[in-house]
Amino acid sequence: MKIISLNAWGGQVWPALGSWIGSCGGDVVCLQEVIRPSEPSPPWLAYRDAHRSLNQRSDLFGGISAALPDHSAGFFPAAMGPLSDTGGKTYQSQHGLGQWVAPHLDIQSRQDGFVHGAFRADGWGMDPVPRGFQAVRITKVGRARPVTVAHFHGLRDIGGKGDTPARADQAKRALTLLSQIASPQDDVVLAGDFNVLPDSETLAMFADWGLRDLVGQQDTRTALYSKPIRHANYMLVTASVDVKSFEVPANPVVSDHRPLILSIA
Repeated sequence: MKIISLNAWGGQVWPALGSWIGSCGGDVVCLQEVIRPSEPSPPWLAYRDAHRSLNQRSDLFGGISAALPDHSAGFFPAAMGPLSDTGGKTYQSQHGLGQWVAPHLDIQSRQDGFVHGAFRADGWGMDPVPRGFQAVRITKVGRARPVTVAHFHGLRDIGGKGDTPARADQAKRALTLLSQIASPQDDVVLAGDFNVLPDSETLAMFADWGLRDLVGQQDTRTALYSKPIRHANYMLVTASVDVKSFEVPANPVVSDHRPLILSIA
C-alpha cells in the first residue's frame, strides 16, 4: 500500500502536479492547500493580501479527482473567501484538505475536524486561519490490520516554526481526533505540513502517543522554495507499521514542498 502526503501549494505547479498524481500509484493520497470553487470560475485565480499574491488552480480538487478517477475523493474545507482573476473580478472559493482512496481499499469510516479554529465562511481573514484534520480508516482483503491514515495542515506563524501554545493545542486536538477514529489494533499513519521544526514540542507529543517520525532532518522543500528553513512536512507511523520504503524526492517538482511517499506491507 502506497501512502502519499503533499502540500499541493494551491496547484501552482499544475499540470506537472496532475500528471504526477495520475501516475505515481498512490493508494491513499493526502493533499494540503487544496482549492475547490464555490461558483463557476476560470481555471486560474489568485490569492492576494497585503503581503503576497499566489496563483491558484481554481478547481484543484476537481483536477486531482479527474487524475484519480477511480479513487474515492473527500474534501474538507477550512475557509471560504474570494480569489481574483487578472481583471480583478472575484470568485468565492474554498481552501482545505483533500484525500483520495483507491477502489481496492474498503473505507470503514472517515473523520474530519479542526485542529485550530472553525470553518470561516466570511473571507480568509487574518492569520492564523482555521486548520483542518482529515482521516480515513480502511481495510483490505487479506490484510490482518486496518489502517488509519490522517493528515492536517499546521498553523502558519510569521514569527517562524518554533513552539507556541497554539501549536501545542493544535497537536492535542489532532491526537484527540486521531483517537476517535483509530482503534488500538490499527496501523496508524499521520502526515502533513505541520509547519514545525524536527525538535518541536508537537513531534514530542506525537511520539508520546506512539508515533515514530520518518522524516527527521530531511529537506522537505523543493527548488521553488528560497527560504533557509527547509523543514515543514512530516510522516509518522505506529510501531506496528511494516515500512517497506519511505522517500522524500526532490524531483519531479510538483510544488514548493516535496512529496512524502510511504510504502507499507
